[in-house]
Amino acid sequence: MQSWIPYAVLVLSYLIGAIPMGFIAVKLTTGKDVRQIQSGRTGGTNAMRAAGFWVGFLTSLADVGKGMVSVWLARNLNPGNTWIEVLAPTIVIIGHNYSIFTLHRDENGRLKIGGGAGGAPSVGGASGLWPPMFFILVPLGALILFGIGYASVATLSLPIIAALIFALRASMGLSPWYYLWYCLFAEIIILWALRPNLKRLANGTERLVGWRAKRRKRAEARKQDTTS
Repeated sequence: MQSWIPYAVLVLSYLIGAIPMGFIAVKLTTGKDVRQIQSGRTGGTNAMRAAGFWVGFLTSLADVGKGMVSVWLARNLNPGNTWIEVLAPTIVIIGHNYSIFTLHRDENGRLKIGGGAGGAPSVGGASGLWPPMFFILVPLGALILFGIGYASVATLSLPIIAALIFALRASMGLSPWYYLWYCLFAEIIILWALRPNLKRLANGTERLVGWRAKRRKRAEARKQDTTS
């Protein structure tokens, strides 16, 4: 095996992860720059805020696909290398959150790099390692997202759920224990990306999505009516 292949897999994984699916989808469907809307992230949740449910849904699916592709690359270009199998989808999440393709200057002339929070590609990585994981994490993630109303909570929950499932499977001899490293890496990256969200969760100002967001708006409107 050529010594450069593992590095090539990781570079490809970063570039795949860095493709800003939400930016592309929102720009094509509405002409808007999703980076100028609410959280400014390029993931599925903010794409949904900018262009509606289906654009957000398709963005999330595309971001899931990025993680799955990276595992496929690792297994086919560098078979038997367990660390590359774990690191490739991890690098996808880093590329997704810090995309070279979103590099731009802000109004003060400073270079800025953006991306998503890492939830969808983390699902893709776990699904690449074990495909049935997709059919577990996607409905559970949607249930948490629209049930609780906080995208940050749903995103943080995904690697934890995946870790519990991989641990159960490993204890039964059905999958290797090293898959848990992927879940740990994914959770750390997501936690770092969601630091502002965690602060807003603590002080009660975190953004809501779905029916809970609509209920909050109605409550605020009623409050304004009673005070005006």
